[in-house]
Amino acid sequence: MAQALGEDLVQPCELQDDSSSLGSDSELSGPGPYRQADRYGFIGGSSAEPGPGHPPADLIRQREMKWVEMTSHWEKTMSRRYKKVKMQCRKGIPSALRARCWPLLCGAHVCQKNSPGTYQELAEAPGDPQWMETIGRDLHRQFPLHEMQQGLLQVLKAYTLYRPEQGYCQAQGPVAAVLLMHLPPEEAFWCLVQICEVYLPGYYGPHMEAVQLDAEVFMALLRRLLPRVHKHLQQVGVGPLLYLPEWFLCLFARSLPFPTVLRVWDAFLSEGVKVLFRVGLTLVRLALGTAEQRLACPGLLETLGALRTIPPAQLQEEAFMSQVHSVALSEHDLQRQIRAQLAQLPESASGPPPRPQARLPGAQAIFEAQQLAGARGGTRPEVPRIVVQPPEEPRPPRRKPQTRGKTFHGLLTRSRGPPIEGPSRSHRGSTSFLDTRF
Repeated sequence: MAQALGEDLVQPCELQDDSSSLGSDSELSGPGPYRQADRYGFIGGSSAEPGPGHPPADLIRQREMKWVEMTSHWEKTMSRRYKKVKMQCRKGIPSALRARCWPLLCGAHVCQKNSPGTYQELAEAPGDPQWMETIGRDLHRQFPLHEMQQGLLQVLKAYTLYRPEQGYCQAQGPVAAVLLMHLPPEEAFWCLVQICEVYLPGYYGPHMEAVQLDAEVFMALLRRLLPRVHKHLQQVGVGPLLYLPEWFLCLFARSLPFPTVLRVWDAFLSEGVKVLFRVGLTLVRLALGTAEQRLACPGLLETLGALRTIPPAQLQEEAFMSQVHSVALSEHDLQRQIRAQLAQLPESASGPPPRPQARLPGAQAIFEAQQLAGARGGTRPEVPRIVVQPPEEPRPPRRKPQTRGKTFHGLLTRSRGPPIEGPSRSHRGSTSFLDTRF
């Protein structure tokens, strides 16, 4: 089965069973009899104990020590050893350290440091009644069986006050909810700001122009990497906007088992938006990668159903992320495809044009941008003062002194040679002269 699933995109990977990958609200039928939260904070969840596919305790402790060492000297680590950070993110950040690592990866700790007290002011300020009503209606949809519900309203309200021109987007709810499962409200808020403005600018605004561009880029990548799947989607009329926005806008928070979601986020915060494209391509291949799967989906509804009901056994974190990281899509390939799609956009398109250049490709680019901004802020030159002085009065030309007919008296001193004999001891080594010039 693995060979059939991997024939179009990447080399096959052995699927592993990991019953620990449970926990999203769509997977829970209801609260447990004692309303006990599992290891991810879901009330009544079945992930209270690690499953058989979970890494052994010794390996987890070893990874924790590596992350403690890297985060203790974060600037040095990012400057000299980012490849190690990327590889550790691909292996998965230990659950005990995500609260420490996620703000460092996305640069939220710098934003919080540069804006002390901002979140407290936003949280205490009254929100826009229009947005408050909309957020209140959506709250019950964001992981209703999780214990972080109380802080979600404050974080979303704070963002509408922080960026009133963008307001609130329903897809921000799942993103903020996942952040609050691991972080205090203030740190979760700044991580949300970084995701909305640095990782995915143009996703959560009123026009969502970047989502439309990325949908076209995704179809172009499907055409190149999965041509038979692309042809099938074209034939049944399934465009990318029918399934991709839910994946990308929510960062797969409502589409994958929760442990797999966390692994996707670890890689996304490290490597940027290309991880979302890799995950999307992997999901499409798993759903429609074989001829039998495509034959079983003769129409639009069947195809959409296949994309939304991939068997959970194929989405277990280790095997799934191994396939994601083996997708043949580099940052250079992605940027080239984005430029090609930008050139094809009609000039009469409504709304502002997408600005993919505002999107930074991961933690290393964010770190370098913040370091550069910090250096400029620390050595900012003073504004020069222009002082106008009146011109100096012209001085008379210097004349050569008149020496004609004048007599000069002096003492000629010999610095070398034998002393000159004379009557006085004090004038030894020197002789007087008389010079008259005519």
